[in-house]
Amino acid sequence: MSSHIPHEKTDTVQETVELLKEYDVIAAADLYKVNSGMLQDMRRQLRGRLEFKVLKNTLMRISMEEAGKKDIGGFIERIAGPNVFLFTNGNPFRVAMELNSNKVRVFAKAGDVALEDITISAGNTGLSPGPLIGKFGAMGVRTRIEAGSIWVAQDAMVAKKGQVINDDLADMLQRLGVRAAEMGLKVKAVYERGEVIPGDALILDLGMYRHSLEAAIGNALKVAVEAAYVTPQTAPTILAKAYQQARAVAMEAEWPTRDTVELLVAKANAQARSLASRVGKKMAQG
Repeated sequence: MSSHIPHEKTDTVQETVELLKEYDVIAAADLYKVNSGMLQDMRRQLRGRLEFKVLKNTLMRISMEEAGKKDIGGFIERIAGPNVFLFTNGNPFRVAMELNSNKVRVFAKAGDVALEDITISAGNTGLSPGPLIGKFGAMGVRTRIEAGSIWVAQDAMVAKKGQVINDDLADMLQRLGVRAAEMGLKVKAVYERGEVIPGDALILDLGMYRHSLEAAIGNALKVAVEAAYVTPQTAPTILAKAYQQARAVAMEAEWPTRDTVELLVAKANAQARSLASRVGKKMAQG
């Protein structure tokens, strides 16, 4: 063990080195807005799939060096601030997306950023009149007093997505029961065998990927059918297309078959009716 490790931290570093040798994927998740209770719940929920360890970034860097990990600089640079480190041999994208889906809504605090446009809906707030009337007015929210409560006259947007929430708005949202913030683990970056993946790149829009894949499959099927490339998926469509084309040729050539005779008779009947109609008109005019 390197001599530059503080003596009281050697056990922590040794434990981390053992984890680094056992697992290939190391994720650093932001501890901001994550309380100890939620962290314990996630530990229990993900036990057997992820190992959790809270330690300072300097000790993680030392541990990675001790474990012989290469090119760790880019990883350490991306994880400034308090973190919980997650160790796994699973898919890092799945890990990040599972953590992202386990976030819970909480009341916003001053300084938080609005996750989306925040709107106060029209109706009874259940709040008593008083100084709050002035706060509503300062936010551009029209109100009236009815039955001893403050009523919002019409829906009003009080913050746009990305806007910083101030003290008054945070207080008002909490009074109204509006949970405008999230609490949960957000992956800052992942280190996997020398490669560093930024946290934002780990969250995939599965709906978009599914739509793109379905469109690609549909286009490939069209090309294969047009080229008469026979596969188990294209054979029924190719045969149906060939049948339609063959029947169209037979109809054009007036070739009677079991499949065309009824159509040919119907066509001849329609032509005869049309001819009779024109002859009748000519005779009426003549």
